[in-house]
Amino acid sequence: MSISITSPGVLAGRISSEKVLGNFEDLHSPLNSHEAAVAADRCYFCYDAPCITACPTEIDIPLFIRQIQTGTPNAAAKTIFEQNILGGMCARVCPTETLCEQACVRELAEGKPVEIGRLQRFATDSLMEADIHPFVRSNKSGKTVAIIGAGPAGLACAHRLAMYGHEITMFDYKSKAGGLNEFGIAAYKSTDQFAAKEVEWLLKIGGIELKFGYKLGKNLELSSLMAEYDAVFLGIGLAAVNNLKTDGFDMDQVSDAVNFISELRQSKDLTKLPIGRNVLVIGGGMTAIDAAVQAKLLGAEIVTVAYRRAKEKMGASLYEQDLATSKGVVIRYNLQPVKIHGVATKLTEVEFEGTEETSDGLVPLAERTRVAADQVFSAIGQKLVLSGLELNLRNNKVQVSEMGRTSLEGVWAGGDCTEGGDDLTVTAVAQGRDAAEDINQSFIG
Repeated sequence: MSISITSPGVLAGRISSEKVLGNFEDLHSPLNSHEAAVAADRCYFCYDAPCITACPTEIDIPLFIRQIQTGTPNAAAKTIFEQNILGGMCARVCPTETLCEQACVRELAEGKPVEIGRLQRFATDSLMEADIHPFVRSNKSGKTVAIIGAGPAGLACAHRLAMYGHEITMFDYKSKAGGLNEFGIAAYKSTDQFAAKEVEWLLKIGGIELKFGYKLGKNLELSSLMAEYDAVFLGIGLAAVNNLKTDGFDMDQVSDAVNFISELRQSKDLTKLPIGRNVLVIGGGMTAIDAAVQAKLLGAEIVTVAYRRAKEKMGASLYEQDLATSKGVVIRYNLQPVKIHGVATKLTEVEFEGTEETSDGLVPLAERTRVAADQVFSAIGQKLVLSGLELNLRNNKVQVSEMGRTSLEGVWAGGDCTEGGDDLTVTAVAQGRDAAEDINQSFIG
């Protein structure tokens, strides 16, 4: 369901174009050469660097920082891209505060880590802006691979396989590539059409064909792909959203946060995007925080995030929670929706019950509270849609080996659709890359 322009109280253009543009500027300004040199000097260049272990793609962080320090940022970028071909986006959106920077010795000793994320962005941006692609495609191998899903996992898999000389065909049901990076990340984290530019840069390796408007179970069949191609990789993500199981969830002013963020990311004029005066977001992950912050930046006067568990259980990191509150978002914990109230077609408030964590799990309490709202975004998770594919599942995700092999011979998978996926671009890249290595080894024999 898209955002309703005609819903009472949900209006476009709550604030001026100038104010909106200012609100959606780059969250972290890029480092200049001098700032990068100063930041690089803080690295201890640890021999057994804990930051490398903390990075899902295992980038040699001390090496690329040393390369920046010695004035060779393009070499630093290649060090990054060898492990993470989407290193530019990951430098912008990775939760470094809970990954590499949290493990940094400087963080442990001083409470201020080396700015690994910003240094990574400095290096990768330098090389991409110079229009350099540091990898050379091998001679054609004669092998073909179909990749379903042009998101981070699929793109990482495609690039690595193309490097080995294989011919890649990528299928995606949307009109452009990028997946989560293009459609699902807050606009202030990835500005200036960076996701699209990164895809264009990645495709310069050659040997990758993109086909849009294709969806498994509709106009694309896995059995046909398995017969036509030498290998298949599934990077289909989580295409469906969980619905609120609450009375009134079908009111016009109630929609899912995933669609809201997608519409916002694709909007050419954010002042045309309708937003409520009192916006309520239900959920506790990154999608909830991204939706809430952007609602505030669009001009909503009051934005509240309601999460059913305690603060420390929230999927969004403490950094992201603090970012939200710094923008004026109110986060309320231990609240579970029970009913959405309205007058005729006009949403007025949402009723919640209190919750408590016990040894038996989450327990509802007798106390009830109501939160005023004229627009509600649901961000209670996404789910896998397999359209009858005969794949082994675990916890409602595709079961894979360490290198991404599924229960079907010749079919690999990675990213959010798999049991190891955790809604992070960097994890999806690692899984796509590793599956590509395994696919290549299967060709070699």
